[in-house]
Amino acid sequence: MTAQLVALCIDAHDPLGLARFWAGVLGWEMTDDPRDGIVLLPNDDTGFRIRCLPTQEKKTAQNQIHFDLTSASLEAQQQTVDRALALGARHIDVGQRPEEGHVVLADPEGNELCVIEAGNNFLADCGFIGALSCDGTQEVGYFWSEALGWPLVWDQDQETAIRSPHGGPKITWGGPPVAPKTGKNRLHFDLAPPAGGDQQAEVDRLVSLGATRADIGQREVSWVVMADPDGNEFCVLTPR
Repeated sequence: MTAQLVALCIDAHDPLGLARFWAGVLGWEMTDDPRDGIVLLPNDDTGFRIRCLPTQEKKTAQNQIHFDLTSASLEAQQQTVDRALALGARHIDVGQRPEEGHVVLADPEGNELCVIEAGNNFLADCGFIGALSCDGTQEVGYFWSEALGWPLVWDQDQETAIRSPHGGPKITWGGPPVAPKTGKNRLHFDLAPPAGGDQQAEVDRLVSLGATRADIGQREVSWVVMADPDGNEFCVLTPR
C-alpha cells in the first residue's frame, strides 16, 4: 500500500487571486474547503487538487516545480498563452533558447510555467497538464516512484519520470546539476495515507525510503512535515 498524492500546494501572497488565475487557465472549478482552504478541483484525469495557501515570504529563486501545459496545435498554444496573459501572467526569460518551441511564462505570483509546443512526443498521451517538471536528482525520482507506487516511465541519463497507473500528468526530474535549495519551497505535495491506513505508519514507511522529518516552523498541526532525499518539503495528512 502506498501514499496518495492528494494535492499540489502553492504558497501565495494572494491565494484567492492565484486560485482564480489557475482556475481560468485550467478550466477547473474553484471551491473553499473548510479544511483545505482555497482548492481547485480537477475536471480531467489529473488525480490531485491544487491548493493555494497564504504566505508572507517573498519568492527569491526559480521554483523547484513548474507546470508543463500541452498544446494540440500552434494555434492552441497561442490561445493558452493569450488566456494566461489576459489573466495576469507575463513572459519571462529563464535561459530558454530561441529555437525551443515552448513559451515560458510566470503566473501573477511569479511562479514559472511552460506552454509546450504541439507535437511533443514525451507528453503526447498526456492531458492539458502534461507534466509537473521538477529540478531534482535521479535518486529523488526513485524515491517518489516508491512513495506513490507510480512506475518509472523514463529513466535515462539521470533524468527520471513517473506517472500514475491511472493516467494524468507525469512528474519529471531533470537530473544534475540541481540548483542549491534556498529556503522553503513555494510548491509542495500533500500526501494521504492509503485507504484505511495510519499516518504514523506511512511516515515510518517514507522514512525507510529515504525521507526525513522537517521543521519549517510548524507548531501543533495535524499533518507531518517531511522532506524527500533532495530536501524538498512535503506533508503527510491525517486520514479523512
